[in-house]
Amino acid sequence: MTSWYLPWFLCSAALLLVSGMPTPEIFDVDNGLDRDIFDINEDLGLDLFEGDIILDEIQERNAIIGERYRWPHTIPYVLDDSLEMNARGVILKAFERYRLKSCIDFKPWSGEPNYISVFKGNGCWSSVGKQLTGIQELSIGEGCDKIATVQHEFLHALGFWHEQSRSDRNDYVSIIWNRIISGKERNFDFYDDQVIDSMNVPYDYSSVMHYGKTAFGNGSEPTIVTRVPDFMDVIGQRMDFSDSDVLKLNQLYNCSSSLSFMESCDFELGNVCGMIQSSADSADWQRLSEVSEGPESDHSNMGRCRGSGFFMHFNSSSVNEGATAILESRILYPKRGFQCLQFFLYNSGSEDDQLNIYIREYSTAHLSRTLTLVEQIKDIPSGSWQLYHVTLNATNKFRVVFEGVRGAGASLGGLSIDDINLSETRCPHHVWHIRNFTQLIGSPNGSFYSPPFYSSKGYAFQIYLNLDSLPKIGTYFHLISGANDDHLEWPCPWQQVTITILDQTPDIRQRMSKQQSLTTDPFLTIDNGNYFWDRPSKVGAQVIFPNGTQFQRGRGRGFPNFMSQEMLKSRDFIKGDDVYILLTVEDISHLNTQNDPLPTLNVNDLCTSFRCENDGICILQNGKAECRVFIVCSPFGSLGCQ
Repeated sequence: MTSWYLPWFLCSAALLLVSGMPTPEIFDVDNGLDRDIFDINEDLGLDLFEGDIILDEIQERNAIIGERYRWPHTIPYVLDDSLEMNARGVILKAFERYRLKSCIDFKPWSGEPNYISVFKGNGCWSSVGKQLTGIQELSIGEGCDKIATVQHEFLHALGFWHEQSRSDRNDYVSIIWNRIISGKERNFDFYDDQVIDSMNVPYDYSSVMHYGKTAFGNGSEPTIVTRVPDFMDVIGQRMDFSDSDVLKLNQLYNCSSSLSFMESCDFELGNVCGMIQSSADSADWQRLSEVSEGPESDHSNMGRCRGSGFFMHFNSSSVNEGATAILESRILYPKRGFQCLQFFLYNSGSEDDQLNIYIREYSTAHLSRTLTLVEQIKDIPSGSWQLYHVTLNATNKFRVVFEGVRGAGASLGGLSIDDINLSETRCPHHVWHIRNFTQLIGSPNGSFYSPPFYSSKGYAFQIYLNLDSLPKIGTYFHLISGANDDHLEWPCPWQQVTITILDQTPDIRQRMSKQQSLTTDPFLTIDNGNYFWDRPSKVGAQVIFPNGTQFQRGRGRGFPNFMSQEMLKSRDFIKGDDVYILLTVEDISHLNTQNDPLPTLNVNDLCTSFRCENDGICILQNGKAECRVFIVCSPFGSLGCQ
């Protein structure tokens, strides 16, 4: 993972402010509506139990979920041909969240007697628990293709009811009955402990299974009022599992560990997560809570908790050029053959100090060890914590090795690392780091574009962030003219764009990041008959950067209600006044079971099977595949991006 920059742009164009420029031409997914599960189903006239539950005859009588209703830890599934392409990719992403936080796995159906068939029905709904009916349907209809909606419906299928249906509900919320649509009152029934088992877990306002405050309302006033007012804008969150959701899921299915999680370390404990110092280096990493030249606090707590907040620090000011300090993780055991290493890094030393990431793999007998350099991190910005991702591909048991290297030039401090997470997941393709974020909210410079990036297939793009329409925050995806355009397929087919505003909670298992996805449909047209995702030079508008560079930017498509300002404050989305937006654009054309011919055919993608080293990107030059490494830079200081 890296942040790439188009080679023909100068550094002064790394962030383009919209102030003083024409409003961008943008189109909203789902017509800009911010509809919850129950809004979608209500608009369709569906009369389902509690708004999104299909009951069988036995459950209609007693609503008791027992052992017979539980799935095996690996659940067979089918993605029906009726599903929209974007929904297919989102469903697979939701499965990854289950794997990261539980022992629940999913596999394509291969003849098992009971399985879940996910299809595009009317609305978003599921049965509760395994129904023992062979095929069990779960609907992800139009507008339901949001990752937390998929998580919600699969939690029903796994045996969970809505949070506000539990027996102690009235201790935590009040139901305002006269604000409920006539005939929908039964959706607010609650059940005793013999019907719904709360797993001895406290009532959870943050549950992804909770109704929102205006559910089934006959107006705009709340139908549910939390007895703790601070949680009024929390109930009904559709970001991710809450901690209690995960706890109950793992208790119900007797999970002792999660499938794809490997390690998380915030260095709060003195054993530093079992990490070891090397005897073959020049210095040691030290566990500290502050360094005079920076950082003044760790990244985990940002100085909020007195007496806590530690990180590991390599003091490069006390050693000579070329000196090293090596810190190794405990031995880890991979299952999937690919991993994503994420950590925060602070540089208060020389601008030439660097951090090398290795993996030390062991043979089965633990007799031989192979040390492989994975990435060299150079030119580390100074003065603030920076987020990094490194893709690993370990197949044998291994250690992650952090090697700090003293560079040339003066050093008054050194390198510090904190909040390390390792999981068997895919790293995001790009990171957009926005500094001094709170100063941008509501300011004249509150709407702007990201630096240009390249997708793994070679498409150039930008993200437009709209902070001018508070309390809602909008995000939009634009294709722009790029170096590979002559050799790419147009209209751009089936590239799934995933935009994530990162919850910077230290442990990846406890994060509730906000994520939305859209997919470039090559058949989508606009009023004049042009294809929406056609080549930017054909359908885009000319844009001129301050340095005079010209390029074309296509129309934007995205989410005017990506998240609310209140939601942004509810978690660690803003930390040290920094916000990180993670970006992935991946080809999901293999999920297209219809195999419809594309509107145009211009295929010469030699990069498909061409692999670049050192985070390079493949481009086509004179009909041949070549690797290039591009750099992002910016003179905008507080508004710049890494």
